[in-house]
Amino acid sequence: MFSGSIPALVTPFRDGAFDAPAFKRLVDWQVGEGTSALVPCGTTGESPTLGFEEHYQVIDTCLEAAAGRVPVIAGCGSNDTATAIRHMRHAQAAGAAAALIVAPYYNKPSQAGILAHYQALADASDLPIVVYNVPGRTVADISAETMCKLADIPSVVAVKDASGDLARVTEHRAGAGRDFCQLSGNDDLWLPHAVLGGFGCISVTANVAPRLCADFAAACAAGDWTKALALHDRLFALHQAMFSDSSPAPAKYALSRLHDWFSPEVRLPIIPASAASRTAVDAALSAAGVI
Repeated sequence: MFSGSIPALVTPFRDGAFDAPAFKRLVDWQVGEGTSALVPCGTTGESPTLGFEEHYQVIDTCLEAAAGRVPVIAGCGSNDTATAIRHMRHAQAAGAAAALIVAPYYNKPSQAGILAHYQALADASDLPIVVYNVPGRTVADISAETMCKLADIPSVVAVKDASGDLARVTEHRAGAGRDFCQLSGNDDLWLPHAVLGGFGCISVTANVAPRLCADFAAACAAGDWTKALALHDRLFALHQAMFSDSSPAPAKYALSRLHDWFSPEVRLPIIPASAASRTAVDAALSAAGVI
């Protein structure tokens, strides 16, 4: 259902508030640079710091700016099933193509509890679901066996896998079928994930280098692994720099270096990128030829 370079969009702030004009410019730039879909209100969008109305404003603004040119996968995850359902209902009414649903965090549900969570979401809304597995943040890892069971739910159409375990790609293909949409959640593993059968990546780096990431995705889709490897090498320092400090501070700093209309402002408990992180980002932007 989805493929290619899909940025997990940062949420721009200015003087403590959502900067809607900057967000619209960011979306327009992304679409013009070849991005294939957009994800507002993911972790990179600092969704844990957004209130309900603000969360919905970000989704609505993304949809307005995208204007149907690319699909919007709205971040709707929560560790509270009822809240995730509320988010999904808004996203569906607003016109989102799908919902990105992270595994419930902090609660540490069992595998049966994870299955019950996603089944409840599917029962409450027919909006397509992209399951997001990121155990480094949630603690609750969605096992390959559980993921294959989730794929049997008709509205579960894809997975964003940030487990870091590349064997999952093959395990998911074996249990969920080769057509089940597998998206990498790790920029630095995007290349091997694609080689193993992945369809694309929900990316942090694509915020900053959308054209290069779109070109990389196209090379992978074409099976041009020589070109893909060359682009991977060119982007690798940038992939690393995006996590040289707590995300999304490095990405926001990088965007502020590229666009005078973008503020690097973040919200607590995230703090601005450190001097060492800024140095790493500057060097990586230069190495990638972005600046």
